[in-house]
Amino acid sequence: MKKLLIATAVLLTTPITAFAGADFVEGDRTFAADAELGATVTTGNTESSSTKARLDMKHELGNWENQYLLEALYKEDDGEVTGKRFYGLIQADYKFTENDYIFFNANHEVDPFTGFESTTIASFGYGHKFINTEKTLLAVEVGPGYRYKRLDQESALVAGYEIENGWIGHAVMNFERKISDTSKFKQMFVADIGDNVEGRSETSITANIAGALAMKFAVIVRYNDAPLEDKKSTDTETNLTLLYSF
Repeated sequence: MKKLLIATAVLLTTPITAFAGADFVEGDRTFAADAELGATVTTGNTESSSTKARLDMKHELGNWENQYLLEALYKEDDGEVTGKRFYGLIQADYKFTENDYIFFNANHEVDPFTGFESTTIASFGYGHKFINTEKTLLAVEVGPGYRYKRLDQESALVAGYEIENGWIGHAVMNFERKISDTSKFKQMFVADIGDNVEGRSETSITANIAGALAMKFAVIVRYNDAPLEDKKSTDTETNLTLLYSF
């Protein structure tokens, strides 16, 4: 751990030198964002509605590649709230070669339907891009992290405690493939392994409609091998949204 911290400090003081390869932000820009929105409303025998919003921002500065992500999901069925989730992430990657980097990640999630008021994870480690071309990206990240979860009042009474926290191993696999000039496929796996295993898979296909406007289809699966009492281990979310890039 001490050697890793020393290496990190040395890298942070190294003069900025840009590396060639696939652009983190396309073109000559240093900032780009994707705004995503989808909604469903059903009336008649069943009254239901759902809204999904997402803002994914990327900022490139020399050897730094930074991502800022915000997500929100809200569902109602017959006037009753059946889904509510908010998620935020910040990740900073420092490249020391074209395909090697150190990452720093922090994310926070609020999803009361899991029995937790909130979940916060911070991690750092090493990342490597095994494939890094104009059409294909395959990157893997591994490193230590710390997970802090607060139970809601009802779950805390049943479990007999309020906090779950501890060190974890954090791993990410990210695959992107440009199918054509107007479509892209993405697959991401995330695993956090500690006292229990939590994982997330996100599969998506994006197709341009016109200009900066695109349609996105995504399937998200979240897994917890030790859910709270009366909670399921797997949650699945399927979305069809409009995406605007700027």
